[in-house]
Amino acid sequence: MRETLTVVGLFVLAIALRSARTACLRKLGALTFLSASFCTLYFLTGNLIAGWCGALVWLFLPWIELLTRIRRMRLPVENRLSQRPIPNPSFFPNAREAAMAMEEAGFEHVSDCGWEWDGMKQYFRLFWHPEERAVAAVCLCEQSDVAFAFITITSHDCEGKIWRTTNFPFAPTLRCPPDVRWNHVPCDRNCFHEILGNHRDYLTQLKIPAKQLRIPDPEEIECSIEAEMRRQVAHNLATGVIRLTGDGHFQYSKRGLLFLWGQFLKDMVRFC
Repeated sequence: MRETLTVVGLFVLAIALRSARTACLRKLGALTFLSASFCTLYFLTGNLIAGWCGALVWLFLPWIELLTRIRRMRLPVENRLSQRPIPNPSFFPNAREAAMAMEEAGFEHVSDCGWEWDGMKQYFRLFWHPEERAVAAVCLCEQSDVAFAFITITSHDCEGKIWRTTNFPFAPTLRCPPDVRWNHVPCDRNCFHEILGNHRDYLTQLKIPAKQLRIPDPEEIECSIEAEMRRQVAHNLATGVIRLTGDGHFQYSKRGLLFLWGQFLKDMVRFC
């Protein structure tokens, strides 16, 4: 019973730590899960190697999805945004509040649009602010029974570089081009005014003055998003993360699957 209670206690402690609001505690929770798995196999077999295998199995769990669903995915090289109604806000906590906060901060609504990526639907509520020289968006993602929302604030400088602050909860699934810089804030930070403050601080830390930023053109925002995606696809083709399938689509290469595995591991440890 001592071994059983030890394992149960470790799993309960791991779940509690992963539910914490502090990043360090969530990372400690990931290590506690590994410890619980190690103890389970070690107590059952009395073998240290079996215990280490029990701990390491968590690291290889992503390959189940990588070798099944993701390896078969075919994504369009050229994808276009289209005008779409935003889905029921009840599926996307904080999305309506974020849009209202954007309007309170002086951002003007531009459009509601979206696109699909092999079963995953993405919706955007786009806003712009000439004085802030920024574009803000409430992004809604829906795939199967999973739905979540996040916020992005984007600024373009005169050299064409993109500076973006976001509370996107996962690691990127494609490599970012060198002219795109991301400032990730914790995913539980849902207050738009706070994220806007983070974006201003980010630009200040990089010593990018407001006069160096371009005033966005509201009529070109959707085209800018499409152009950025095309550059990202081209960059990942050049680095070997994806490869063309010959029918206007691309899929992840072997190198791409290894890249995604690393991103999965980051998410497992980081958890926002």
